[in-house]
Amino acid sequence: MKAFTYSEARQNLAKILDLAQEEEIEIRRRDGTVFSLSVKQRPAASPFDVPGIRTDASTQDILDAVREARAET
Repeated sequence: MKAFTYSEARQNLAKILDLAQEEEIEIRRRDGTVFSLSVKQRPAASPFDVPGIRTDASTQDILDAVREARAET
């Protein structure tokens, strides 16, 4: 873990964010307050997270198709 003062962190923010990807970083204020930076892993993708598709169907076309499908059941 590396520690930086608030002033150092302000002057080198990009560098510190890069370092935070590798290890935990602490930033200390003059008043003694300590902040911790670390990268959190992204949650696993949702099974509902699917790529979109391009279509010429309008919103009305889609709504009509849904209504028609519901009417058949």
